[in-house]
Order: sequence, then C-alpha cells, then structure tokens
Amino acid sequence: MTRPARQPLFIDGAYTEGTGTESYEVRSPATGEPVGSTPVPTATDLDEAVRAAHRAQRDWAAVNVWERAAVCHRMADGIDALREELALLQTLEQGKPLAESLADVTEAAQLFRLHAEDAVRLNGETLLSRDSSKRMFTFHRPVGVWGIITPWNFPLLMFAEFAAPGLATGNALVVKPPAHTPLTVLRAMAVASAAGLPAGLVNVVPGDGVLGDALVRHRGVDAIGFIGSSATGARIQAAAGLKRSLMECSGNGPLVVLADADVEAAAKAAVDGAYPCAGQVCCATERVVVHADVHDAFVGAVLRESERVVLGDPLDPATVLGPLNNEAVARKMDRHLADARERGARVLRGGGRRAGMPTRLYYEFTVVDGVPEDSLLAKEESFGPVVPVITGRDEDDLLRIANDDELGLQGAVFTRSMKSAFRFVEEMAVGQVVVNDTNNWWDINMPFGGAGGRSTGWGRIGGRWTLMDMTDTRTGVISL
Repeated sequence: MTRPARQPLFIDGAYTEGTGTESYEVRSPATGEPVGSTPVPTATDLDEAVRAAHRAQRDWAAVNVWERAAVCHRMADGIDALREELALLQTLEQGKPLAESLADVTEAAQLFRLHAEDAVRLNGETLLSRDSSKRMFTFHRPVGVWGIITPWNFPLLMFAEFAAPGLATGNALVVKPPAHTPLTVLRAMAVASAAGLPAGLVNVVPGDGVLGDALVRHRGVDAIGFIGSSATGARIQAAAGLKRSLMECSGNGPLVVLADADVEAAAKAAVDGAYPCAGQVCCATERVVVHADVHDAFVGAVLRESERVVLGDPLDPATVLGPLNNEAVARKMDRHLADARERGARVLRGGGRRAGMPTRLYYEFTVVDGVPEDSLLAKEESFGPVVPVITGRDEDDLLRIANDDELGLQGAVFTRSMKSAFRFVEEMAVGQVVVNDTNNWWDINMPFGGAGGRSTGWGRIGGRWTLMDMTDTRTGVISL
C-alpha cells in the first residue's frame, strides 16, 4: 500500500477538503514519521455534516429493515475487501501490532453483520390492557442523528460499534474520531457508496475537544455516543444536557485470584490482559488482587509469563507489544510508577520507557508488587502495559479491595469454587465479571458497559442491547 499523503473529510457521501485552510498531521507513534494528513474541519463543515445527516435520516428510517440489513452486510463485505490496507493504516497511525489491527478490522466487519441480523429481529411486544376495549403494542423507532465521539485505541472497531447498530436501526451519524488517529475510519468510508449507503447517513469529521464540544451542543444532534475517559465523559454529559446518550467510559477492572485458583492460568491471564494494544484497553489488567496464600506462586508465574512479551516495531511479526499511542499516556505511566515507588511498591520487571527506540513511546512491560491500595496505580486507570499486584487476606478482603474503586467496567475472578464464582459475579461492582479468563475477554454479542453508581457511563455496547439503546421504544394503543 502507498501511504496516503492526504485523507479528506467525508461529508454527505463524498470526500471533501472542507472549507478550512489548516491540516492535522498524523505521525506514527512507532517511528515518529508522518503517516498522512487530514483537513481541520470548520464550524461550517460540522453544520453541513449535521444537515446532511438530517436530510438522509428521514428517508433511511422509512426503508424496510431488511433492506437496511442488506446494506450493512455489504458494508461488512467492503471492509473485508480492504482488510490488509485498513489494518496497515491503523497500525501506522495507532501503533498496535499488525496482527491486532487485522483482528480489529475483521471484528469491525463482523459487527456490521451481527447488527444487520439483530435489527431484523428487534421485535416489539403485544401488551395486555386492563381495558378490554384496548389493544397495546410496542415497537422501535430510530432516535435520529447521533453525534459519535470515538477514541484512538481502536479507531475502526469502535467506529463500527456505533455505526453498525445505528445504521441498522435507521439512524444517521456524525462521527468525530481523534485528530491524531482519523485515517483508518476515513479510508473505510470508501466502501459506503459501493455498499449502497445513501449519502449523508455517515459523516466523518476528525477533530479535537473543541470540535467535540460543538458536536455535542449542536442543536441538530439528537443523541450522543461516546467511548473514552470518565473525565471527558463527564464534560460531554454536562454539555449534552437531556439528549439521549450512550456512554462507555474508563475502567480499572480488577482481576481477583482466590486461594483455590489455578495460579498458572491466572498468571497467564493477567499478562494476556495487560499487553494487547500496549495496555490501552478500558478492560485491561489494571489491578490484580491476589490472596496472600498464593501470592508468591502467582508473582513468580507472572514473571515467567512476561518473558514472552516482546516489545518492538509493530510491523515486525515477532512483536506483541507496540508503543504507547501518545505522550500523555506515557507521562501518566511515568507518574503512576513514580508514585508507586514512593509508596514502597517493588518494580519487578520493566518500569519505564525503553531507551534507543525510534520514539519515547515504547514502554517496557511492567510488573509491580506490593502496590498500596491508595496509590495512583491502584486508584486510577493507568492505560499502559502494567500488572499491578495487590495482596488481600481472605475472600472478604479481596472483594472489598476489588470494589474499592469509582470505576466499575469489567472484572475477572479465578477460582475453582462455583460458590465463590457466583459470589463475585453477583457482588463485584462491575458491568461484567469473567470467571477464569482474562480481564479483557469480551464477545461482540454480549452487553458491555459499566455498573450503576460508578463513573463508567451507561448503556451497553454489543448485541441487541445497543440497538435498544439507539432506538426509542414506542407504544401504540388501539381502541376497538
């Protein structure tokens, strides 16, 4: 593939340079070299994108759901046809290993197929009325125009997590990817016309927080979809007011290892949950809470497992850990590890940036033991390749530590006891609990999101639950 020198905006079914004069330059976190560029959208460009979405959405909502599903299937076919090109482009701009990008592109296509099938089975209900002269039933209608703000860790996949269910249910979208990872999503829009997607249904305008705020506040935007940090999510919600929203925010999900656990399996899972996408995953191994009786065996097994984590060039097939995406995340890792050391934690492996690499974003795979419960490493989402180990006395103590956090996205527990497994599934304050597997395990057909009362957002990404969040449930009442 020839690296694109320029990737225009996508508005009203066509690529456009927009009305501005400035550009975003996209640089590879792996090499520091330019990957490409895209125009900086203006307020006029954003207005045109929203108007285009409104023009298209009304007719799209009236299209038979089977026809909408067929378009989504063709979108999936188009993404599959560009799989290698899109994966390479994503690795160049994001920094993750090419094997991960290939998997992301495949999964993005699968999401369009999954939600196409979900949409044709999004049935209503017939309800029984106390008034015998009435007949009641429910049905689903699209909300309208969604403003979608996606993150930089999974550029194409998280675009598809909103675009697939949104289009399948009759909505239109204005999507704002981050300014430093916009290229893959923009390139993917080349498949839209061939798939038969009407002009205006999906518009892509990359930008910074200023553009994101304008999108959220735009009077023509009916609803907001967001994946990103809790701090940004709180600002978005304050700006959105009473608009419909679907928010997936930060996670600090614990992996809990009980005294009866398969220690080797738990150690492998802890490592496997910490290095994909350089740990920049909302459900990564952020905290490991280990029973004191198996602590030493577990830490030893983690150190052995960590030997297979090869840090290097993301285009090298031997690499499993690429660079962090940006300097802000690297500085957060620096800060968290410095705080842990000051509080007496022991860095057993890694612990800093690797010297002699093309950029300063290559972070060593890190294992930290004796992590204090009140440290930044324990309390905040680090978003890097780190396994922080906290020790608990007994099952009650492990559950207390696991729940001593404001973020409740996803957790895991290792145990041979069905009773203990169900206790943690039911009492861990997270949206999903995985038993005897990695903290970052997920399936596109499961509802993924945070627990109520935590700073992790609301709504669910995955399966028919996203379709329900992106539609209104309406009721008809017929008098006989």
